[in-house]
Amino acid sequence: MSHVLLLPFGTSGSVFPFIWLGRQLIEHGHRVTMVAAPDYHESARSVGLEFEPVESNELTDMFSSARFLKTGQGTKLAFRHAGKLTSPTVEAVNRLVSAGGRPDLMLAPMVSFGARVAREKFGIPMVTVHLYPMAMMSAHEVPLVLPIIHLLRLLPVPMRKWILSVWPSPFDAHALPDVRSACRKFSVTPPRRIWREWDHSPDGVLALFPKWYARPQPDWPADVLQWDFPLEDMGGERPMPQELETFLDSGPPPVVFTPGTGNAQARHFFEVALATVQRLGCRAVFATIHSQQLPEKLPATVIAVKYAPFRALLPRAMALVHPGGIGTLSQSLAACLPQVVVPLVNDQHDNGERLERLSAGSALRGKLSVEKLRRHLQRCLSEAGMRHAAVKCADAMSHPQPSAKLVAWLESKMRPSAAL
Repeated sequence: MSHVLLLPFGTSGSVFPFIWLGRQLIEHGHRVTMVAAPDYHESARSVGLEFEPVESNELTDMFSSARFLKTGQGTKLAFRHAGKLTSPTVEAVNRLVSAGGRPDLMLAPMVSFGARVAREKFGIPMVTVHLYPMAMMSAHEVPLVLPIIHLLRLLPVPMRKWILSVWPSPFDAHALPDVRSACRKFSVTPPRRIWREWDHSPDGVLALFPKWYARPQPDWPADVLQWDFPLEDMGGERPMPQELETFLDSGPPPVVFTPGTGNAQARHFFEVALATVQRLGCRAVFATIHSQQLPEKLPATVIAVKYAPFRALLPRAMALVHPGGIGTLSQSLAACLPQVVVPLVNDQHDNGERLERLSAGSALRGKLSVEKLRRHLQRCLSEAGMRHAAVKCADAMSHPQPSAKLVAWLESKMRPSAAL
């Protein structure tokens, strides 16, 4: 039985795809251990994964920072905290190696720098798992990482290639000091820069988004497997709350609002949401684990829940409003549901742009206001073309590739790599 390590980083939206990967590997007879913050112990164990904690408060500190949800600053902050997690992550892998020998494979996002150090230290093959297209920088189709990208896109491709080859990442400096310190600690050669050296593992890259959402580009890494959206929401382990079932049964479909699982600063979002649905005469579901950011008094036409499995909830809704995380966006597409993206940080701006290219939703840019949200939401509720585009996306998602093909590809990476 092969032993595979999953090393996610971030909110539950970034962890659930790795839980989905763990399910596929377990179904095909592999032993799987998640190496992550203690917050995810229960979720991992509930689906049959073993668990090794990364002992650190970095994620909690990151989520509580006021900078976490500011464009540009949020990604810098994520890199800084990811850098600080490098040594604790390698130590967690070291405990597993000492207790049971070298695992056969690691699956990790690019920002799990500890996984890359562990690859070099212990000789464990590693597949980089990209959850969204923004992680696949290309001169041919430049992802919307920062607003300045609009200017870069105006240039011819050869000039873009040159700029991207010499342009230092604005985020590297926030992680490199801690990454290099960990490399020295574990006797590993440190990278000169993370971007272009450590963004894709030489052992292989798994892109968990389909080709109709992001077309393969000529300058992507050679060994890439592009797959379907994972659509994991832990719905089998955490069913719909009964009070939400009762609410859904008692009236017309609601608009669902969620600020994202890591957002504890969404009071303005919910205040605008409440005023907007009252103006439109809609019912609403407010989904957030941080109930302190909700308006004090909600009318009977609005229900607040800490959790709802989106695969069960969204088919019973009339629209979705969210920041544009790839997991929530893909769940909405699978439900044939028009959506409004209100992007804040990281991949959300790029996802919003791709959604608009598909004509399956709209992206609200700039400061959120009742009038802006009303206009965008009215389009979702009234434009037949938007709903038809969402249905086309759902149809493209209705025939998933066989998991055996994915697992076989991952198994091929368990062989010792010449690059190690």
